[in-house]
Amino acid sequence: MKTDLAPFALLAAFTAGESLAASTGESTIVLGETHIGGGSGGEQVYQTGSSVLTSVDVLGADKIEDQAVMNSWELLGQMPGIQMTETRQGGESGKVSFRAFNGEGYINGIKTLIDGVPSNVNSGNQRFIDMVFPLDLEYIEVVRGTNDTRYGLHNIAGNINMVTRQGGNYVDSRLTYGSFNTQELQLATGLESGNFAQNYFLASQTSDGYRDHDTSEKYSLSGKWFYTDHEASMKLGLVARLYHHEADEAGFMTKAELDADRRSSDPRNANDGDDRDMKQLAVHFDWQMRDDLSLSNKVYYNSYKDDRKVTFSSNPVGDAPRQRRQWDEQQTGLLSNLTWVASDVVTLDGGLNLEHQDNEYRRYRYRYRMPTDFDAAPARVQNDDSYTLDNVGGYVQAVIQPTEALKIIPAMRVDRFYGETHMLGGVHADLQDYGWIRQPKFSVIYSLTPEISIYANWGRTFQILTGSTAPAYVTPGQTSFDPSINTGKEVGVNFSPVMGTEARIAIWQQDATDEVANMPSTGTSVGLGETRRRGIDLQFNASVTEQWNVWGSHTIQEAKVVSAYAADGQSLAGKEVFSTPRHISNLGTDYQLNYHWRFGLQARAQGDYYVDSLNEQGKYGGYALLDASVRYTHSDALSLDLQVKNLTDREYEYVWYDNFFWDGADRPMFSPAPGRTAFVSLNLKI
Repeated sequence: MKTDLAPFALLAAFTAGESLAASTGESTIVLGETHIGGGSGGEQVYQTGSSVLTSVDVLGADKIEDQAVMNSWELLGQMPGIQMTETRQGGESGKVSFRAFNGEGYINGIKTLIDGVPSNVNSGNQRFIDMVFPLDLEYIEVVRGTNDTRYGLHNIAGNINMVTRQGGNYVDSRLTYGSFNTQELQLATGLESGNFAQNYFLASQTSDGYRDHDTSEKYSLSGKWFYTDHEASMKLGLVARLYHHEADEAGFMTKAELDADRRSSDPRNANDGDDRDMKQLAVHFDWQMRDDLSLSNKVYYNSYKDDRKVTFSSNPVGDAPRQRRQWDEQQTGLLSNLTWVASDVVTLDGGLNLEHQDNEYRRYRYRYRMPTDFDAAPARVQNDDSYTLDNVGGYVQAVIQPTEALKIIPAMRVDRFYGETHMLGGVHADLQDYGWIRQPKFSVIYSLTPEISIYANWGRTFQILTGSTAPAYVTPGQTSFDPSINTGKEVGVNFSPVMGTEARIAIWQQDATDEVANMPSTGTSVGLGETRRRGIDLQFNASVTEQWNVWGSHTIQEAKVVSAYAADGQSLAGKEVFSTPRHISNLGTDYQLNYHWRFGLQARAQGDYYVDSLNEQGKYGGYALLDASVRYTHSDALSLDLQVKNLTDREYEYVWYDNFFWDGADRPMFSPAPGRTAFVSLNLKI
């Protein structure tokens, strides 16, 4: 079931998801359906970023809850224009990106949120996503582009919001068994009575993994408690999440090792692995003070602790290939939004965010062993850093709707950062002084007819340096850095060519100044200078009949360096930004034969990409995959489904370029993805 979006004036009013869909005059495409009121039958509407006048996509609960995935970021593979970076190294399983930003860990351009709460680690990586499992999700929203004023830090190319179920009365469970002795249990419960709603979720997943030395064991637990007053004008809630993950790492392979046995793990990696704990605590308070005035607040605490042991090479020379990396990051923050409906024509909206990070990073290097002996005393302590990062940000915007067909949104956002670091040897340094980072934005949408809307936007976002050392922090002799300013523009059309069909065509470009590829875990920062990303997004979602749905998308994109030089002085102008495929495609269909039987197919493809800055080492990483599913529904309470991933048993792998001379020569390194896999799941609903 779909309901119309609430007016934009309610942007700050609610904190958890129920039902949503694109209304006339918006730029959103919705794939699938969401639970209504979390299963209670209530019809509250959650205002999302869908009224941001850019390319917004929503994936509903029915496309999420029955997916068999090892990691929740894989769910976004169903959505348009999403690049999948499948590193598959224990806890470092992978991530998603879009708008020609890659997922290597160097250029983290995607803001990630869980129930509207910021959920990136310091570097911008998306590790908190793993806390959320499919059965607990209401929907996933992707906002692409540079004109969303709500967020600053890491919101370079857009944002992803993982919205979980809230309210309702239900007991849903899912038990899965599949390839590599994968076993998973998910249990979701909602209890709602009067003004008080409780939601609980428990998940456990274990697997032996596709490769040798590839086992994984993870647990997730969450609770949500919300109280709404009798007039439904005030809402107070608490959300708590816990997550633990222990995993082996099979290690990256050379081309010769890959060709010899893609499922093997070299003896050098026998002690590699990851031990990760994450926590999230958030208080939500929403208040409809008057009919024309609403306030929303979120106070949150995030904790990320990670102990990773990794061996990159069997080279006996030097200690660089054998490392133990430990992160301990604590984030506390506040988001506050105030919305005033000044008249029938103008709505004013403003927001403030504060975030304080108190982080530690330790990196140890070890002598040659086969495998590495991480219990031995390290040969060298490379990092023992304590560092802070403070962000103050805010925005104002006006939503002007002079006619029913026209909507205009001028906006301005500003951010400022402070921080300091304490490093080995008593070195103390302050964060780079970026000053106030101004981000003007402007959006417009015009509905030619109820079926056709044209939208355009222009906006600026920013990138700052991350990590615990120089150049993020200004040590003696270190030059200062300006923030990298991204200027994006987009023109698009949303239209419905026939009843039951939504389609979009969007042309976009994003230019960056002084872009930097920075990998805090290795202390590496590489200046890319000026870059230009541009592309065309094509997508559709069609209900061919009441039983048959089809959806598809095709993104053509490129990311190129405009002006920069490599470390050896070679010009990078005209070179493609590494690890960015030129095309991403998606095609899927569901057919509901009758009440009992449903069949599904999904094909997705991703192009090859250069793995080095000079574009001299060839292209790798492309694939074309086909997944299939069958569901048998015995009753509303009981169903069984079978999913086959990579049906054609295609061999493909993630590839990165090893340019650290750990074996005396630069070369591509490979992490093979699984071949054909199958999973069977039993679903019980009460």
